[in-house]
Amino acid sequence: MSKASVYSSPGFDFSNLVRNNFLHEKGLPLPKATSTGTTIVGCVYKDGIVLGADTRATEGDIVADKNCEKIHYITESIRCCGAGTAADTEFTTALISSNMELHTLQSGRKPRVVTAMTMLKQMLFRYQGHVGAALVLGGVDATGPHLFTIHPHGSTDKLPYVTMGSGSLAAMAVFESGWQPNMDRDQALNLVKAAIAAGIFNDLGSGSNVDACVITASSTEMLRNVEMPNVRVQKERDYKFRRGTTAWKKEEVRSLITEESVTLLTGGDEMDTS
Repeated sequence: MSKASVYSSPGFDFSNLVRNNFLHEKGLPLPKATSTGTTIVGCVYKDGIVLGADTRATEGDIVADKNCEKIHYITESIRCCGAGTAADTEFTTALISSNMELHTLQSGRKPRVVTAMTMLKQMLFRYQGHVGAALVLGGVDATGPHLFTIHPHGSTDKLPYVTMGSGSLAAMAVFESGWQPNMDRDQALNLVKAAIAAGIFNDLGSGSNVDACVITASSTEMLRNVEMPNVRVQKERDYKFRRGTTAWKKEEVRSLITEESVTLLTGGDEMDTS
């Protein structure tokens, strides 16, 4: 037996892909992946980067998580928004965050955004799109603010404002009409919130709350649930029905205990209560 068959290589493992496809062809339904559906955005402003994301995670047509956190930590001054398969985005960003920390310790320098982008694109390209992570990477380093999109197959873009996910078209419409160079913090944050809200209210895969992150050269500010446009309100009416409103034909009360016996212990096992 060869060494390669005994020790698995590090990273993602797709050795069961052929088996799963075979079972699927035989009629066995495959489990559904939890997808973040998602609207994620980012834009460059005068002093740095503003990132934004909604908080709905979907499993098919079911809302699996109403307050999912999609802005992931890479380094102190770099964050990454994830769309696609929720587990893929979380584990991919965690892996690159670990590698960036090792790179920082080895080089002794503050990490650059382009380094994280290169690590992410090379990893995703290696798996040919099987890792379903569509990412918006933003941060500030010694060379200034940088904003990238990274697609699941490994292609990248560097633009002043970007959107990704199922609600990206609605969000891009807001950016196209409202973005301008050298905006201040409040203008950029309001534009990002408006773009995420457009995705939330016009895309069924996006919803719940708005998360944002403001990154400058000196600080990173995480704004968790900065806006909550879909808070569940108290119902206007209280529905109570008197007992007996709904009729039934028969009633059966079943005892779950069929037989019970108590055995008294004698000898030296009793509790000493003296």
